[in-house]
Amino acid sequence: MDEREQDRGRAPERHGAAGGAAGESGLTGELAGGCRTVEADEAIESAEPPAAAAGARAAEAGGVDRATAVRQVSRVVLLDSQDRILLLHGFEPDRPTETWWFTPGGGLEGTETRAEAALRELAEETGITEATLGPLLWKRRCAFPFDGRRWEQDEWYYLARTDRTATDTAGHTDLERRSVSGLKWWTSEELSASHETVYPTRLAELLRTLLDEGPPSAPVLLETERV
Repeated sequence: MDEREQDRGRAPERHGAAGGAAGESGLTGELAGGCRTVEADEAIESAEPPAAAAGARAAEAGGVDRATAVRQVSRVVLLDSQDRILLLHGFEPDRPTETWWFTPGGGLEGTETRAEAALRELAEETGITEATLGPLLWKRRCAFPFDGRRWEQDEWYYLARTDRTATDTAGHTDLERRSVSGLKWWTSEELSASHETVYPTRLAELLRTLLDEGPPSAPVLLETERV
């Protein structure tokens, strides 16, 4: 649950069903940032500013590389049957006018794999459990301030598909309730035309490439982002 890439946007509408912003969502899943190459896809191995609110929750529960103080994060690029992507609308708790959109996700907990964390975070932040996790798409390293502290994250982005568009934020933590104002399904065209802040920064371009060419043969390393 947690990400931030800075540029400010306006507050979103709240929606509960397809195409709408489904109320407060688990931001802790993903504090945003930039990225550099990490290890190979766990999904394959086992067979596998920032939207940061999401990262706060896993930071203390797990998902942090104590040796380097880098939080290990899994994120989900969730697409519906119309190829729309689900994003959360986050904001700085003490400065609600500082807003951004980001993908569901958050830090690893305990001994779970990256893929397991991706599905757990998706369920907690969006209420969507009927999703099929696909390949690892992108990796990135990012750093940003959020909720009074500095975050360093190593993020892996997985593709996932679902036929469900209704969302539920009952699983949000207190921090997420204080830093997420809603969820929204976006078409590629809407994302490309938007002037709001979105993380990762090139998400509109990355999504268009994904829809046009399909998943990459190997995870793409995104540029590191530091705010």
